[in-house]
Amino acid sequence: MTLIPTAAQQASVGQMPEGTSLPLPAQNLSIEEERLVRKQELAAAFRVFARFGFSEGVAGHITARDPENPSAFWVNPFGMSFSQIRVSDLILVDHDGTLLEGKRPVNNAAFCIHSEVHRARPDVVAAAHTHSLNGKAFSSLGVHLEPITQDACAFFEDHGIYSDYRGVVNDTEEGRRIGVALGDSKAVILQNHGLLTVGASVAEAAWYFITMERSCQAQLLAMSAGTPKTIDPETARMVRAQISGPLAGWFQFRPLWDQIVAEQPDLFD
Repeated sequence: MTLIPTAAQQASVGQMPEGTSLPLPAQNLSIEEERLVRKQELAAAFRVFARFGFSEGVAGHITARDPENPSAFWVNPFGMSFSQIRVSDLILVDHDGTLLEGKRPVNNAAFCIHSEVHRARPDVVAAAHTHSLNGKAFSSLGVHLEPITQDACAFFEDHGIYSDYRGVVNDTEEGRRIGVALGDSKAVILQNHGLLTVGASVAEAAWYFITMERSCQAQLLAMSAGTPKTIDPETARMVRAQISGPLAGWFQFRPLWDQIVAEQPDLFD
């Protein structure tokens, strides 16, 4: 993970008096420590997603690659409420669908999508997908997010569209095609389905999902009122450099992390 802010991000912080600092991801962790960090962020992300109303029955999943076995990932058990997931509830599944740890089954769609996304993107630690309301509404349009707001600039020229919806994802071939549509971007719009985001940490993937969902909502609202004015490409690229990236995504999630762990410490159980 990139731990040093870019020049553009440093400029956005402003002067920092002596003795002040910003939180950064923990470094030089053992495999066991890194695994715990990923699982804790995963459980917290589910609680945050529940708070935002991103759950829809048994649909939706967030995954975190295991630091020791990169061909396996931690994921939520099938049929468990996001609002109740604890670290101890997470299950470990490999890219062949074998349950390595846990006592509950994996959502087959989660396996089919995430195994191929993780396979296609070895740089990715985490991926997030749910049937959030604004994301699935926006996905039906089959269009990209436009840079009509500062927040939406994070996705300018950095998200794909998967337009070949074929029902509930039950085979890894469709997961492979989703991975192709994602490419090297941070997100992909699954037409008639919803959103999927990735990141170098669980926090980054979760934050991009949250802000992409809200950007979809903003564009839908703007389109309902008229024709939105877009930010020019040069400025949109500059803003993307300021507000996105592994460290920026991780940092943007911190206030949500602080809030949820203070209110729901049982997620660490």
